[in-house]
Amino acid sequence: MGFIKTTNAVNGNEVNLFYEDWGQGQPVVFIHGWPSSHEMWEHQMSELPKYGLRCISYDRRGFGKSDKPWGDYDYDVLADDLKAVIEALDLKDIILVGFSMGGGELVRYFSRHGGARVKKAVLISSIAPYMLQTDTSPNGVPGEMFQNMMQQITDDRMGFLENFGKDFFGVSLLNHPVSSAYLANFGRLAAVGSQPATIECLKAFAYTDFRSEMAAVNVPTLIIHGDADKTVPIDATSREATKMIPNSQLLVYAGGPHGIFYTEKEQLNEDLRQFISTQ
Repeated sequence: MGFIKTTNAVNGNEVNLFYEDWGQGQPVVFIHGWPSSHEMWEHQMSELPKYGLRCISYDRRGFGKSDKPWGDYDYDVLADDLKAVIEALDLKDIILVGFSMGGGELVRYFSRHGGARVKKAVLISSIAPYMLQTDTSPNGVPGEMFQNMMQQITDDRMGFLENFGKDFFGVSLLNHPVSSAYLANFGRLAAVGSQPATIECLKAFAYTDFRSEMAAVNVPTLIIHGDADKTVPIDATSREATKMIPNSQLLVYAGGPHGIFYTEKEQLNEDLRQFISTQ
């Protein structure tokens, strides 16, 4: 547990990134989703070290316990932050795991930094290759929805987070896959992020097109996605990613919402262990 200092290559600004480092053995680096923090990985970080894995998770700039600078939230900056974490801890033969927005950091780390020190990759409910609905991405999310989200965050971020969490975990009148206490805690973790970081990161994952970068992911890659994900549609993202990443496989969790790191935590942990242990 501690902080890692990263420097913005454009303006030289220094930012402190908070991280947790549990266990010993094969390093597994977890990149959290929007708009949460590294704490979303609680059930992976507490379980996987029991199997000889060293698990590292960190807070993206603007979220959790990391510094919250103004600006500087594009994927080049975020991939450079990931590089700083890997190099500061001198990690090698990494299993790199990106959830949702974190899938973009994973892909950009390969295209920008050659995937240095990474042995395998895992994309979970990932936004890559492209979230926005366009003529060439008809299954994506309409731009008006992202604009509406930004307006809601500006007007009433706490209210937005409460409603967003329900879709995130597939909560409805008849379906309660998470407790009210867990849902409230999800909102608490997201509330710690700054409003500017929340909006700028939304812009980053909504409008960044990774399609030309996907082939840069040149290691064995496991892609996992729930087919009931209302936050990141599987047809626009993971199904396309599987076609674009050369050595990849897709696991579809039937009925799984976006937040499968919790709702399907036992299955996810087992699938991660199996993938990591396979030569």
